[in-house]
Amino acid sequence: MELQIDRERRELKNHGTYSFPVNLSRKKLSSYLSGAFPWHWHDEVELTLVLHGEIDYRVNDSRYLLHRGEGLFCNADALHAGAMSGEIDCEYLSLTFHPRLLSGFEGSVIGKKYVEGIVNKKGLSSILLTSESVWQQAALDSFWQIYGLFQEKPELFELEVQRLLLGIWGELYRNYGEEAKKALPEDLEKIERLRAVLTYLHENYAKKLTLEDVARQAGLCKSECCRFFKRQMGKSLSDYLLDYRIGRSLSLLQEGCTVTEAALSVGFSTPAYFAKVFRSRTGRSPSEYRREGGIASP
Repeated sequence: MELQIDRERRELKNHGTYSFPVNLSRKKLSSYLSGAFPWHWHDEVELTLVLHGEIDYRVNDSRYLLHRGEGLFCNADALHAGAMSGEIDCEYLSLTFHPRLLSGFEGSVIGKKYVEGIVNKKGLSSILLTSESVWQQAALDSFWQIYGLFQEKPELFELEVQRLLLGIWGELYRNYGEEAKKALPEDLEKIERLRAVLTYLHENYAKKLTLEDVARQAGLCKSECCRFFKRQMGKSLSDYLLDYRIGRSLSLLQEGCTVTEAALSVGFSTPAYFAKVFRSRTGRSPSEYRREGGIASP
C-alpha cells in the first residue's frame, strides 16, 4: 500500500462522503513498502490512535513518538508524515473528518465561534493526546467508541458518530488555549517553504532535476537549501528524491510495466541504477517485486 497524493501533496484518499465526511481505517506502517507514509496534507482534521507498537509522527515543525494508547490531533491543512521507529511496526487507527460536519450550515454560530477558531489557528497544527490528561483521556475514550460504531453500524450510527466528534471538539476548544501556550510558535514561512519544495519535487520527479531549480522554489541558495531540507526532513534532498521515485515506481511495476519502463518513467537515467537503488531500499529487485505481484518478469 502506498499513499495516493496529487501534485500539491493533497491526499487523494476518500475521506468519507460529501453527505457524511467521516472515515475511519485501521492500518499498519508495515503495509507501506518503506514502512512510512510520506508528507501530505488534506482538508480534513485527522485523529490518530496507536493500537500496538509506536510511530514517529511529524506535523509541520513538530515531532512525536507515539506509543500504544496514545493519540494525536492533526489539524486541517497541516503537513504530516509517519514512520516506523527503528524496526518496530505500528498498528493504528486513523479517523478523518471534515470540519463542516461540526459546523453545520455556512455561517453558523458553531462554525464561526468554535470550529474556525481551531481550524484557522495556524499555530495549532497538532496536540498530543495521552492518558495523563483527564480531558485527553476522555477524547481517546470517545475515539474508541467511534471505532466500535464503525464496526457495528447501529441504527443511529451517523448521529452517534457526530455526537462523539462534537464532544471531542468541545474538549479541544475548552483546552486548546493552554496547549497552544506550551507549544513553541511555528515558523509559518519555513513550513510554506518546505511545502513549496515538496510540491516541486513531486510535480517534477520524473524529470532531470537540478539543485539550482529546487533551491529556487525555496528562495534559498543551493547550500542553504540542502541544509534546510536536511534539518526539516532528517535526510538529504537526493535521498528523499530517490525514495520518492522508488515509491512511485511500485504501482507501475504492479500494473505490468517492464523494469526499464518503470525506471525511465520515474526519473532514473538507467535501469541498472534503478535496480540498484530499488534493492537498497526494499531488499528486493524490481523483477522480484513484479513476480510477487503476479506479474511475469521480462
